[in-house]
Parts: sequence; C-alpha cells; structure tokens
Amino acid sequence: MTADPHPESRDTSHHETKSLLRWVFIFLPLVLLGILIVILQAYGPGKALRTHFPPVEKIAFQRIVLRDQDLTAERPKEIILHILNDGPSETTVAQVMVDEAYWPFEIRPKATLNHLESAQIHLLYPWVEGDAHEVTLITSTGVTFSEEIAVAVESPTPNWTYLGIFSLLGVYVGVIPVFIGLLWFPAMKNVSARGLSFLLSLTVGLLAFLAVDALHEALEIAAELPEAYKGVALVVAGFAGCLLLLMVISRWARTQAAQRGEAFQQMTLAYMVAFGIGLHNLGEGLAIGSAYALGNIALGGTLVIGFAIHNTTEGFAIVAPVAKQRVALANFIWMGALAGVPTILGVWIGGFTYSAVWSVLFLGIGAGAIVQVIYVILRQMERQPEDAGVLIPSNVVGLLVGFFIMYATGVLVTF
Repeated sequence: MTADPHPESRDTSHHETKSLLRWVFIFLPLVLLGILIVILQAYGPGKALRTHFPPVEKIAFQRIVLRDQDLTAERPKEIILHILNDGPSETTVAQVMVDEAYWPFEIRPKATLNHLESAQIHLLYPWVEGDAHEVTLITSTGVTFSEEIAVAVESPTPNWTYLGIFSLLGVYVGVIPVFIGLLWFPAMKNVSARGLSFLLSLTVGLLAFLAVDALHEALEIAAELPEAYKGVALVVAGFAGCLLLLMVISRWARTQAAQRGEAFQQMTLAYMVAFGIGLHNLGEGLAIGSAYALGNIALGGTLVIGFAIHNTTEGFAIVAPVAKQRVALANFIWMGALAGVPTILGVWIGGFTYSAVWSVLFLGIGAGAIVQVIYVILRQMERQPEDAGVLIPSNVVGLLVGFFIMYATGVLVTF
C-alpha cells in the first residue's frame, strides 16, 4: 500500500464540505417554509373560503391634524386624517362625513388600501376652534369608522415659535425641577448609615411609582394602537429589552468596582438612576407634546407647578446613592441633563410628529430601566448589616413614603 501524498488537502476538502452542508441545513427549512407560505397564499384553502365570506374591514385613525386659515385667506381651514388599514382585507374609502354631513375629500396616495397600508385624507372644512367635531369614514361596503375631535385647535407646525415654546415647556417641567432636586445633595452628606439606608428605601419608593406610572400609561396607549402593531407585545419588548441590557451593564459595573472601588459602583448606580428617569421623562414629554397638539392640555400655572413638584423628587433619587462621597460638579451637570433634557426631546416629538408606537416603546423602555435600577439598589441594601437591611421597619416606611410622595405630587399634574 502507498501513503496518501496529500492528506492535508483531503482533510481541508472534507471540512469545507461539512461546513457547506451545515449552512445548507440551516437555510433549507427557511426556504421550504417560504415556499409553503407562497403556496398557501396562492392556492391554499383560505383563498377559497374568503370568496364565501364578506371582507373584514378595520380602519385605524393614527393622527388628526387641523390647519387654520392663513392670513391672506388664500388657504381655507383644513382637516387632515392619517389613517391605517388595520384589517386583513383590502379596504376602499368611498365617502367621508364631518358632523353628520357628507364632505368632499382628497385621499393620498390612494383610496384602496391593503393590509397595513396608510393614507392621508384632506378635507377643506371650516372647523370651529374650541368646538368638538366628529369625522366618519364610509368604505365601499358600507362599513363606517368614526373618530371625535374633542377640542378643535390648530395643530403645531415645525417653526421657530413652536420650537421655542416646546423647548421652554420641557425645561420648565423636566430640566429645572431635576436640577433643583440635586440641591438636596449637601443635606445628605452628614446622614448616618441608618439614615442613608432610609434614603435609599425612599428612592426605591419614588422609582417604583415611576415604573408603575410608565407601565400604566404604556398599556393605556397600547390599547389604542392598531391591533396589527400588537401594543402589549411592544410594551413587553421595550421593558424586557432595556431590563436585560442594563443588567449586562450593571454586571460590568460590578466587575469594574472590584478594580476601582465601591465609589465607582455608587457613581455608576447614580448615573443609571438618571438614565432610567430620563427615559421616563422622554415618555412624559411625548404625552405632553401630543396632548398640546390635540388641545387636551391646560398649559396654565397649575400644570407647570405640578410637574415642578413632581419631578423635583427625581433629582433627590439621583443623588441618594452617592450621598456619602465627594462628587464633582461636572457629574451633577451630566446626571441632571441625562434625566431632564429627554423631556424636551419628548415634547418636540409629541407636538410635531406624534407616534403612539414610539410612545408605547419608550414608556416600556423607561419602565424596564427603572425596574433594573430598583433591583440594583435593593441588592445593594441586602448586603448591609441586618439592622440596616431592606425589611427593617424604618426602611419599609421609607419605601412607602417615597411612593406616597410621588403619588401626592402626581395628583397635581392633570391633563
């Protein structure tokens, strides 16, 4: 017998063949599944059944924009409806009624919409500022879909005036209150270990209210989303995704703390609190901006005062983890900006291009961030001596007081 003169070449060829077969078996089921879906769509029994039943039609109103008459009266008042075909069947908008009267309209890009296709309906209608109006769409099969304009006000358009107004609103209700709350830091410097434990428990109560509030608001908005968007699943995705991501970051922080000391971990925790509050305030800003655009918000002194009191406690929650250490002024500025500035961005987005989908996602993300921070704080408190742990009476009282403070100040904020 003679030896194989090229054993290495044969091994390489065998390895490449096995690798190729592995990729083939990875993609083969996906290809077959795609073929099956095409066959079912084109020739499956569902196609035959659909011909014996009426189509399932459902139109969702995504946004209603009101345009006022311009100064030269060359452009009349206008209502613009942003709609989405939320049903599985092809749907055609045949007629439009405003306040129980048929009204001429223009629909762009087309009147017949497939599943998840969207369109804009333009109506030159003399709406009355401050009054309520009702818009009804009638499909080619006679099905009707109605939406009420609770308070008719002109929708904001992106310009320097509205940009300045929304920026000031975000500063007043988000940025300034958070920085005011940071001023509690010097008062915390001389607290005892028991007192610091109480403050951390108070912080957990504050954050717990924010998490519950964000989830509640996210689920409320999710219920109004088109069914095809699966609003509740979107909330869960944002919540779980952010929670898991921050858990990875927290694990990295613990590793770094072993090398840089406990002070680094405390500072990281303070930044995580600021980040979670910032995401919550982004969702809060979205709600403020969208409510303003729809005319459903009272922009009076009571609202600003209510938000100022409510959000000031958020600054307290940020500095509590670092109450016993020296903190540079730059860190206070960065943490305050991280928590407060997203409010401005949220007001911009909500006022100019409100999207319920983004509101739901960001509120879910904010809730997930806050829950992860609560977990980190509680885990830190568990490592303390038994006379300063989570379940001692004073800390339980602190948690309840924190929750009640946020509830009481939240009552002052009314839309």
